[in-house]
Amino acid sequence: MTKKKGSLEIDGETADRITALNLKDYRAYLKKELAQWKKNPKTDENPDGYWLHPEDVSGNMRRIEALNLIINDFVVVPD
Repeated sequence: MTKKKGSLEIDGETADRITALNLKDYRAYLKKELAQWKKNPKTDENPDGYWLHPEDVSGNMRRIEALNLIINDFVVVPD
Protein backbone atom coordinates (compact mmCIF):
# COMPACT_ATOMS: atom_id res chain seq x y z
CA MET A 1 0.00 0.00 0.00
CA THR A 2 1.27 3.44 -0.90
CA LYS A 3 0.28 6.57 0.98
CA LYS A 4 0.38 9.89 -0.81
CA LYS A 5 0.15 13.35 0.69
CA GLY A 6 0.56 16.15 -1.81
CA SER A 7 3.76 15.51 -3.75
CA LEU A 8 5.19 13.18 -1.08
CA GLU A 9 4.73 9.47 -1.65
CA ILE A 10 5.98 6.71 0.65
CA ASP A 11 5.01 3.10 1.20
CA GLY A 12 2.55 2.28 3.98
CA GLU A 13 5.07 0.43 6.14
CA THR A 14 7.42 3.43 6.14
CA ALA A 15 4.55 5.77 7.00
CA ASP A 16 3.54 3.51 9.89
CA ARG A 17 7.11 3.32 11.18
CA ILE A 18 7.47 7.12 11.08
CA THR A 19 4.17 7.53 12.93
CA ALA A 20 5.13 4.92 15.55
CA LEU A 21 8.49 6.61 16.12
CA ASN A 22 6.82 10.01 16.59
CA LEU A 23 4.29 8.55 19.03
CA LYS A 24 7.08 6.82 20.98
CA ASP A 25 9.03 10.09 21.16
CA TYR A 26 5.96 11.88 22.51
CA ARG A 27 5.35 9.11 25.07
CA ALA A 28 8.99 9.28 26.20
CA TYR A 29 8.68 13.06 26.65
CA LEU A 30 5.54 12.67 28.78
CA LYS A 31 7.19 9.94 30.89
CA LYS A 32 10.27 12.11 31.42
CA GLU A 33 8.14 15.08 32.48
CA LEU A 34 6.19 12.94 34.97
CA ALA A 35 9.37 11.35 36.34
CA GLN A 36 10.90 14.79 36.96
CA TRP A 37 7.75 15.89 38.75
CA LYS A 38 7.49 12.71 40.86
CA LYS A 39 11.16 12.92 41.85
CA ASN A 40 11.02 16.55 42.93
CA PRO A 41 7.53 18.12 42.87
CA LYS A 42 7.20 21.83 43.43
CA THR A 43 5.27 22.58 46.62
CA ASP A 44 5.07 25.38 49.15
CA GLU A 45 7.71 23.53 51.16
CA ASN A 46 9.80 22.84 48.04
CA PRO A 47 9.60 25.98 45.87
CA ASP A 48 12.55 24.92 43.70
CA GLY A 49 10.93 21.65 42.63
CA TYR A 50 9.63 20.73 39.19
CA TRP A 51 6.21 22.22 38.50
CA LEU A 52 3.43 20.56 36.55
CA HIS A 53 -0.14 21.77 36.52
CA PRO A 54 -2.34 19.19 38.29
CA GLU A 55 -4.35 18.69 35.09
CA ASP A 56 -1.10 17.95 33.24
CA VAL A 57 -0.16 15.28 35.76
CA SER A 58 -3.41 13.35 35.35
CA GLY A 59 -3.63 14.13 31.64
CA ASN A 60 -0.09 12.92 30.97
CA MET A 61 -0.82 9.65 32.78
CA ARG A 62 -3.91 9.10 30.63
CA ARG A 63 -2.06 10.05 27.45
CA ILE A 64 0.74 7.60 28.18
CA GLU A 65 -1.77 4.77 28.63
CA ALA A 66 -3.57 5.75 25.43
CA LEU A 67 -0.29 5.96 23.52
CA ASN A 68 0.65 2.47 24.73
CA LEU A 69 -2.55 1.12 23.15
CA ILE A 70 -2.13 3.06 19.91
CA ILE A 71 1.56 2.22 19.46
CA ASN A 72 0.73 -1.50 19.72
CA ASP A 73 -1.35 -1.17 16.53
CA PHE A 74 1.70 -0.21 14.46
CA VAL A 75 4.48 -2.35 13.02
CA VAL A 76 7.20 -3.31 15.48
CA VAL A 77 9.63 -0.44 15.91
CA PRO A 78 12.41 -0.82 18.49
CA ASP A 79 12.42 1.79 21.28
